[in-house]
Amino acid sequence: MEDILFATMDHALKSGAAYAEVRHQSDRYARSMVKNGSTEVSSIEYGSGYSIRVLADGCMAFGAGNGIDANGLKALAERTVRAAKASSRLSGKIRMDDSEVCTAKDILTPRIHFDDIGQDERDSLLLEAYESASASLDPFDSRLAGCYLSLSLLETEKTIVNSDGGLLHSFTPRASMNAFITVLDPQKGAVQRHISKGCASGWEGVEAWDLPLRMAEETTVLGKVLRDANPFKTGKKDLILGPEIIGLVAHESAGHPSEADRLQGREAAQAGETFLSDESISRRVGSDMLNVVDDPTLPGSFGHYLHDDECVPARRRYLIREGSFDELLHNRSSAATTGTFSNGSSRSLSFDMEPIVRMANTFVEPGEWSLEEMVEDVKDGIYMKTFMEWNIDDRRYNQRYVGLECYAIVDGELGGMLRSPALEISTPGLWSAIDALGKEMEFSAALCGKGEPMQGIPVWTGGPHARLRAVPMEGVE
Repeated sequence: MEDILFATMDHALKSGAAYAEVRHQSDRYARSMVKNGSTEVSSIEYGSGYSIRVLADGCMAFGAGNGIDANGLKALAERTVRAAKASSRLSGKIRMDDSEVCTAKDILTPRIHFDDIGQDERDSLLLEAYESASASLDPFDSRLAGCYLSLSLLETEKTIVNSDGGLLHSFTPRASMNAFITVLDPQKGAVQRHISKGCASGWEGVEAWDLPLRMAEETTVLGKVLRDANPFKTGKKDLILGPEIIGLVAHESAGHPSEADRLQGREAAQAGETFLSDESISRRVGSDMLNVVDDPTLPGSFGHYLHDDECVPARRRYLIREGSFDELLHNRSSAATTGTFSNGSSRSLSFDMEPIVRMANTFVEPGEWSLEEMVEDVKDGIYMKTFMEWNIDDRRYNQRYVGLECYAIVDGELGGMLRSPALEISTPGLWSAIDALGKEMEFSAALCGKGEPMQGIPVWTGGPHARLRAVPMEGVE
């Protein structure tokens, strides 16, 4: 495999490329689904092929193909170099930074291989989770009106070479679960919930989720929301956000704004812009205790990797440090534009998609408070544990979060459930209002969409509980 990659890279250089990288990637997917208690058609998919990215005459070009031999790869290299040269008349000069690239093998060996788990076992797990969810509503007047469960097992193998001396071989197994739940009360309407789990591991990661228990807990909460949640009046409140929500905030209003290609304008027509500018490093945006990081190296995380697709070592990146923006997410070309170095943020989803600047596992670092201590110090507030909907503008500045499992806080104690409180606030307004962070961390999985064509890359979002003081909350009069 390496010989054909190196030969293709050398041919690209001989054809006029100043830089060349060649990648072979294979992906194997196994998917299982249960919809409303019945197994759906499951699938096993394979994808495999080559890609080449070159820099010639100051422009970058990307090409990919599958089912091609050595001669076909040489032809692909020639076409890609020609495309880069032809583009040089239309766009600015691109170059790669001087980051050190590595020779490495990143092999994640599972304890329980996916091949050892049959289709029947996967279906049985999802059916048990569905039955558990349905049975949990027995004490309520509501019923499970809709429930879609999916389980995906993915194995990705990559070999990458580049003309700056990089050579990477990696193997990563990943598992993910998604659930869409609708609970209906004939008198009070419906409420919906989406949950997602993900890990980089073998089947042992799926076992650790205990899906039947998790689904029962989720649907029980939905039953309580329909039965018990009451409206409240709009006004300023102290607010405690659960890890699920603070992780989403970290991803959307710290991670995406910190992608260097957004700042440089590349993503504007595809996935939005950023409210940051070239002068934004060290810009204060939150309280002194706030640290938001993106760390691909977390063991078992859904966004786990140790070297990126440019063979640059991964590391923890501090996007916000002590309340101020500290570092952008860079690949080698975006870093060269700003006179810095890549921090290992270049990722691609499949062989036919180019590597671009991406997040991995984005979260708020923990503090020193327990949830009980946070609640005790609130006279009039809300505990918003989970959300039912959210949105954010394409500059990642103004955002809105609508709560699902939420409780009133009265004189330092949790009270009754509240119906759909909403927080609408700016990014600096949210981060600056934080005055306490919890000790315990929790993570959720997601597929972060970006690029053209769209790349849904595996990520984690997370953090501790966070307390915000005197923020505007929308309620029902």
